[in-house]
Order: sequence, then structure tokens, then C-alpha cells
Amino acid sequence: MTIGLFILYWVLLIVMGAGICGAFIPAFPGIGLIVAAIAVWGAVAGFSKAIVVALGVALAIFAITTAIDYLAGYVGAKKVGASKWGQMGAVVGMILGLLGFLPALPIGGPIFGLVFGSMVGAFVGEMLHRRDLALAARCKLGAKVSLAIVVSSLLGNIIAGVLSIIATVVFVVATWSTMMPPAF
Repeated sequence: MTIGLFILYWVLLIVMGAGICGAFIPAFPGIGLIVAAIAVWGAVAGFSKAIVVALGVALAIFAITTAIDYLAGYVGAKKVGASKWGQMGAVVGMILGLLGFLPALPIGGPIFGLVFGSMVGAFVGEMLHRRDLALAARCKLGAKVSLAIVVSSLLGNIIAGVLSIIATVVFVVATWSTMMPPAF
């Protein structure tokens, strides 16, 4: 083991740590960073059977978390009767909140703006779509939909975060025995 490989290994573990954090935070790169780090390690250190298995696990988790990201908010919204307007409002609100186009919030920055924006967007979307309902009924449905979209999306992020931890642990278990520090 050369000093360069030793340092690269630890840098890639830091990247994987950032990927784990990103998996828990909506709209940030997560498992993709972990897959990329494992691929870089394989390209540099060689694709041994253990690395191929770790990369395969990470790619499978990438596919699963992509599906979870897409389905979590959708399923949560559908369970409470959200319209396409509410769902699209949540997406627009999320983007606007992330980019800071909503009124400034005293705490949280873009992460809080992302969650708050999704809620506001879903609420506004339902309010615009459900004009046939009385105002009180529209408000109640809009609040219900906005909360369901945010809660289900956050649950999806928690699942993605846990799966990202598993992918990282598989990589570490597969490679740790080869990580003897170089003699200085």
C-alpha cells in the first residue's frame, strides 16, 4: 500500500460520508457520491471481487433509493387525495425554497426552505385546483396534502440515508483488510 492509495482511501471515505449526509437531506447528492467513490477506488486499486460486490451493492441501493425518492412523495400525496396540482406545487415550492425565492426565514436556510417550500407549494396547488370546495374545506385539504407530501418525502430520505450507510459499510468491510498504513 502506497501513501497515495492510503490517502485516497481516506478521502473517498470522507466523500462517502458526505454522500450519507446528502442521502438524508432532500435534493442533495447522496448514494451517487458513494457509487462514484467506490468506482474511483476500483479504477485506482483494481476491481477485485470484493470491490465488484461493493459496487454492485451500491448500484442496487442507488436504483432502490431513486425509486424511493420518486415514489415516497407520490404515494404519501395519493393516500390523502392530492391532485396533480398539489404534487406539482410541492415540486415548484421545493425548488423555489431551495433557491431562496421564498420570503427569508430566520432559521434553516436552503434546507428549511426546501421543506417549507414543498409545504407551501402543495398547499397553494391544492387551493388553486379545488376551487369547487368551500374555503375551509380547501384549506383543510391543502394542509393535509402539504403535510403528507413532506412527511412521506422525509421518510423516503431516512430510508435512503440508512441504505447509504449500508453501502458504505459494505465497501469498508470489503476493503478494510487491505488498508495497512504505509511505512513512513
